[in-house]
Amino acid sequence: MPNVPALRVIHCDGSPSAVRQLDIALRAALAGGATLAPLAPGHPPPPRDPGPGQVVVATSGSSGGAAGAHKWVLLSADALRAAAAATQARLGGPGRWLLALPAYHVAGLQVLVRAALAGTEPVVLDLRGGFDPAEFAAAANQLTGANQLTGAKQLARRCYTALVPTQLARLLDASPGALTGFDAVLLGGAATPDGLVRRARAAGVRVVRTYGMTETAGGCVYDGWPLDGVQVRVGGDGRIQLAGPMLATGYLDTAPPDTETPPRQDGFRAGWFVTSDLGRLDERGRLEVLGRADDVIVTGGVKVVPGEVEAVLTSLPGVAAACVVGLPDPEWGQRVSAAVVPTDRAHPPEPAALRAAARCLLTGAQTPKGIVLLDALPLCGVGKPDRDAIRVLLAGAP
Repeated sequence: MPNVPALRVIHCDGSPSAVRQLDIALRAALAGGATLAPLAPGHPPPPRDPGPGQVVVATSGSSGGAAGAHKWVLLSADALRAAAAATQARLGGPGRWLLALPAYHVAGLQVLVRAALAGTEPVVLDLRGGFDPAEFAAAANQLTGANQLTGAKQLARRCYTALVPTQLARLLDASPGALTGFDAVLLGGAATPDGLVRRARAAGVRVVRTYGMTETAGGCVYDGWPLDGVQVRVGGDGRIQLAGPMLATGYLDTAPPDTETPPRQDGFRAGWFVTSDLGRLDERGRLEVLGRADDVIVTGGVKVVPGEVEAVLTSLPGVAAACVVGLPDPEWGQRVSAAVVPTDRAHPPEPAALRAAARCLLTGAQTPKGIVLLDALPLCGVGKPDRDAIRVLLAGAP
């Protein structure tokens, strides 16, 4: 790459060989070597080299700014190691990891960092053809089954993986036993319905809900509680703010590579990162994430947080997943509308019945004016609902 010979760019297609190449370069970067940029196939490289001992990660475009735009986040080796060490401490010790997420996203990248910190080699799922529950089950057996066959010393080795909600739901449908051998299954990337977590735990899966983003080197709040060294507060505008040793340095500017431009600090304020997410702390100090600030619906002058409505909808019988968006309305400005995925597609609930049940648990402004049943929610990024695509679907629904 011209003018930036020290920058190591690796396009990771999801194959085990590409992940292995990335893992080697990552371990070198963690030791102070050349800066690493793990990217999706075809993604353009960073504009310049910020210096050794860092990893440049492109956001998916959902952490602020224009829809679909990405930012280059600078994560130091210290920040990555701090995040991985805090996870290791919270989960009960080092262990072996199964990578089932794209390694160019921070959640997948952190699986590799945690394995490196533990001194283990990750088992890598081949994602070139997409996520396959049967292939995950075989890989999980390779990881967790080995622990049961090689003696008491190996039994002490813990096993972990990280998933997004869609992957968890598919595994519970197809092969729930593949998950029960893990000491923890980290779940993040998108809001997780309470019903899905209850179903997983009833099946014996040790699910841990995580919250974080690229700017925090991945998940830094587990089941509502910050990891060691992490601080959480909620600003006057309702936005979640995070601090701790896992914070990114800033954003890589697009200035020419021959300039000494410091990292941009959008959202970073005096050691805190101001997120685009709304939240609240309960009386115990536990964090509840309500949803993104820019997803708030204003209907008739009343602000409606989609996450609160989605939580109610997914608590209703027969609902597997839900996404709530605002559609233009000539009278109310916006009207609250919902896409719902039924648990049993052969015998789905009636939208009118769902709306009536929701009305008993929500305010009038929060109650969806319309509910449309879908076989699945359109997704973007790492398992996040594609709200723009859902708006289009709902706007065209009869």
